[in-house]
Amino acid sequence: MDDSDAFELYDLRVEVVAGEREMVCSHREGDYFELRGEELSLPAGQSFPIYPLAALLPLLPAKQRMTDPNDWMTTDAEVACPDPYCGARFRIVRTGVTTFRHGEVTRTPLGGPGLVR
Repeated sequence: MDDSDAFELYDLRVEVVAGEREMVCSHREGDYFELRGEELSLPAGQSFPIYPLAALLPLLPAKQRMTDPNDWMTTDAEVACPDPYCGARFRIVRTGVTTFRHGEVTRTPLGGPGLVR
């Protein structure tokens, strides 16, 4: 099998952890969601507030990629709730690795415009 178009991404789990102050948003300690590739999933019956999710989303693709051991994206795992009065934090944990194939996630051919090597 030719795997020349294969790449790996980390699977992520984002979990609510209590900070030093009381939580005021509608998340509870232990609430979480998981990300595998571009698929975000929540446990059955659990919700997740949109404002913290909006703050977390830009970080997740970077956390999915392989990074240098000295990069802060590798070492820093907790993000504060965007509400300055909420004590919640969100712990982003790399839980596994999934292999994807370029041809299964895009129609842009390899070697096309914009390719940096």
